[in-house]
Amino acid sequence: MKRLTILGSTGSIGCNALKIAAMYPERFTIKVLAAGRNVALLAEQIDCFHPEMAVVLDEACAGELEKRLSHHKRVNIVYGEEGYTLAATYETVDLVVSAMVGAAGLIPTLAAIDAGKHVALANKEALVMAGEIVMKRAAAADVNILPVDSEHSAIYQCIMGHNAEDMDKIFLTASGGPFLNMPADDFRQIEPGDALNHPTWQMGKKISIDSATLMNKGLEVIEATHLFDISHADIEILIHPQSIVHSMVSFTDGSIFAQLGMPDMKGAIAYAMSSPDRLPIGQPLPDFPGIGSLTFDRPDTDRFPCLDLAFDACSTGETMPAVLNAANETAVHAFLDQRVSFEDIAGVIRETMTHHTPFANPGLSDILDADKWARQAATNEIRKRVI
Repeated sequence: MKRLTILGSTGSIGCNALKIAAMYPERFTIKVLAAGRNVALLAEQIDCFHPEMAVVLDEACAGELEKRLSHHKRVNIVYGEEGYTLAATYETVDLVVSAMVGAAGLIPTLAAIDAGKHVALANKEALVMAGEIVMKRAAAADVNILPVDSEHSAIYQCIMGHNAEDMDKIFLTASGGPFLNMPADDFRQIEPGDALNHPTWQMGKKISIDSATLMNKGLEVIEATHLFDISHADIEILIHPQSIVHSMVSFTDGSIFAQLGMPDMKGAIAYAMSSPDRLPIGQPLPDFPGIGSLTFDRPDTDRFPCLDLAFDACSTGETMPAVLNAANETAVHAFLDQRVSFEDIAGVIRETMTHHTPFANPGLSDILDADKWARQAATNEIRKRVI
């Protein structure tokens, strides 16, 4: 029986993790649920899974949740950064599903690691911002970091049973998003609703926009360098619109291993929760005759410059990936609020990175300072571009 904390339980990953836990009550028990402001859904999840602790964003949300749960006297409701840290370090928990969105997931993820909890990691920003710190602490605490991203789960599965030194190259696949074939001249007219309409995956708002700009793939490159101890120069992005091949790994003898499946996050989530076992979760198999062909192409970085920005940040290292991530989060939120255009997302990130002087050998406080600086710098840049 694995005892779980789910950080980000009301998001896409968290909801799917709970679906899997509900399918196998003899294997999983939910000890802590942590959400943000979606108190209504969190209350429903508490009714279903009866955790011992629930976490929300702030005191107002905690009060609202308490009213909704007046009949649940045994649920300890906490809130804020301290609450998320308590959730991540809850004494009786074995596995923390880290599925909070954005930089907010870094501190709870580190807290879980320092407490000796294994982590099913969906919060890629933790590794983008502070990958070296995260992986060093995980090694020191003998903690497993189990990737939840479908691409990194695929890589993890492809290299199982092989010698790490025999790995030659990683191929990260990308669907290309909803604007794969749209002329660049039409990008100025893109609305948030258009960018949220992903052709193959069902995801949350922020990651859907990142997929549309290809920034998500750039963040995954940085994440992969830390997870698999590989240079960004040995990672290649392939546009694969069918989203059936989740990623591939080549080895020194020329062999290539690929992991395939339907574009549904439940497979990767279930494997992270149950590894090394596999759970029969009722996933359909791809209809290969119906699909007809699996195609691959190189990304067009002229139309999707965010990908090059991510490679540049990865190459520079130090605090630059944290600045890239913070500027991207800020720009994406501004686009969703219709304060800047789709094209402006890359422009805001580029200008923020240009004005940043990376801090050498950064500690955690340096990274958090860089994150704070970048959010303000990006906000200033957004003010110049408001539609």
